[in-house]
Amino acid sequence: MSITPAEATIMDVLWRLGPTDAEAITEALAASEGWSTFTVRTLLERLTKKTFVARNKGEGKRLIFTPLVPRADYVFEESQGLVDRLFGGQFGPLAAQFAEKGKLTEDDIAELKAIIARLEDGR
Repeated sequence: MSITPAEATIMDVLWRLGPTDAEAITEALAASEGWSTFTVRTLLERLTKKTFVARNKGEGKRLIFTPLVPRADYVFEESQGLVDRLFGGQFGPLAAQFAEKGKLTEDDIAELKAIIARLEDGR
């Protein structure tokens, strides 16, 4: 199951802060998004229904939200979906697209070479 860009924004805060309440998430997003606590709570409820987030009672009436999906798992699934959708499941054409458009920096190329070397050493 996928999440919307707005829900991903909430997840980014939860991955960064760990288990926390809606007010802390609202505060963390105040400068960049300007969302109200109502908006944040609505998105948290959606994420809870999608089982990306657990909701537990904290002190008093305070609810604590905890990410259930590790960030690395989410990033992998989203990346794989992009590669599947746009490049027929093949990574090479994705890399070629960036290379041909001049979007790979020298650092990007060095990082790709290091990844390939690690993969080759592991075989």
